[in-house]
Amino acid sequence: MDNKDYLGKVVKVFIDRPLNSLHPKHNFKYEVNYGYIPNTISGDGEELDVYVLGENEPLETFEGKVIAIIHRLDDDDDKLIVVENGKTFTDDEIRELTHFQEKWFESVIIR
Repeated sequence: MDNKDYLGKVVKVFIDRPLNSLHPKHNFKYEVNYGYIPNTISGDGEELDVYVLGENEPLETFEGKVIAIIHRLDDDDDKLIVVENGKTFTDDEIRELTHFQEKWFESVIIR
């Protein structure tokens, strides 16, 4: 499945880096819940990564709607943006909320 095919779909996310947890190698703090969609493959050979926005508690799983994709231009690891169905975030809000990790990459937001 092309990553763009996920836009508008409801997906189940497994959170392996909950809100406020530390990255295992680079020691930065996750400012949002971050996880993956099981049984998928992204460009980096790992499961497709997801930022869950709008949730203020550490989560283990989450089901929500894909509203955007952060497509990295200098890396082959796209990130889906997943939110509670009915919530919306502007491109600027997405950039601000994911800046803690995305600041090291050039990217575009696909809707």
